[in-house]
Amino acid sequence: MPSAASPYAVTGAGLTTERLVLRTWSPGELTAVVDGTRLAHWAEDFPAEGDGVIAGFLTEHPQGLTPYGHRLIVERDSGLAVGSIGLFWPPNDGVIEVGYGVVASRRGRGYASEATRAVVAYALTSPDVHTVCAQVELSNPASVRVLEKAGLRRRSDDGVTARFEARAGDLTQE
Repeated sequence: MPSAASPYAVTGAGLTTERLVLRTWSPGELTAVVDGTRLAHWAEDFPAEGDGVIAGFLTEHPQGLTPYGHRLIVERDSGLAVGSIGLFWPPNDGVIEVGYGVVASRRGRGYASEATRAVVAYALTSPDVHTVCAQVELSNPASVRVLEKAGLRRRSDDGVTARFEARAGDLTQE
């Protein structure tokens, strides 16, 4: 289980946080999203539009299904998929981008921050990664707050988009 030193634990199911399991998509889940088929272990409003984009990408580029790739966000208590999160592997000169989304019915519970903190910390264990970044439109203050709560630091802001980064040692426990 997660500890004070780490926001996640690596288990047979994937990365486990206090309330979530972050696991690799199965081929059947990717096919279901692309085909528009509902699965029983999905929240009622999963997949969201972004999940469909990711599923389509992963269907065409299965190399994204690596330990440092894209994952489903699953509630530990219910077992329901409630979103997705991913690292856009491979890194470019030691920098990798993270992206995430949680369905509307599960927003406001801190899941996106919890998942982002875990995936960023995990990415920084790779010898190929020294920085994890994310970009967010300032018109989306909830997503800005997700990144702040996850421990990323705002590095730039052009008035429309903010760039956040985390480096080893940046993530502190709240």
